[in-house]
Amino acid sequence: MTEPTTPEIRLWTPTGFREDEWAHAESADALSGNGRFILPLQAFLHLDPEVRRSAKERLGVALQPGDQLEKIVDLLEQLSLVALAFPAFSDGRSFSKGELLRSRYHFEGVVRATGQVLVDQLPHMLRLGFDEFEISNPVLLKRLEEGRTGGLGLYYQPTAVPEPKGPKYSWRRVRVS
Repeated sequence: MTEPTTPEIRLWTPTGFREDEWAHAESADALSGNGRFILPLQAFLHLDPEVRRSAKERLGVALQPGDQLEKIVDLLEQLSLVALAFPAFSDGRSFSKGELLRSRYHFEGVVRATGQVLVDQLPHMLRLGFDEFEISNPVLLKRLEEGRTGGLGLYYQPTAVPEPKGPKYSWRRVRVS
């Protein structure tokens, strides 16, 4: 019997696929080495404040859907990256966190989607201000390799990434390609 293989994860940004400079780490011990690390929320919160400030350029935090965004709001200036997890397609709480990071808290660092990033979710994530995506879904990988991000041409809701207004209706938005 063959062991199930872990799906390949590739980093995609709106400019295309690229090498990932960040590694997921389980504890702050990773900071003793070189590199950029994404820590779980509790490991990040337990860091000494001076370590957080001095390691800002190489420090990110991973939030699970159940983690409270408010725990890092006052610490956003000490972060270069916030990774929001999508462990299942039916759990959309990280969509709300991404939108709040951009619109309410004006976070200017990188917002990354991890986990189950699916074909129909990507266009919405882009509109909410996500910058990077850890992609393992084979269908989405193939489409992105072909340069297709998908999505609809018109929207009814404004989002963190402004779009031009559509003809005739002030509330209709036109997708910018």
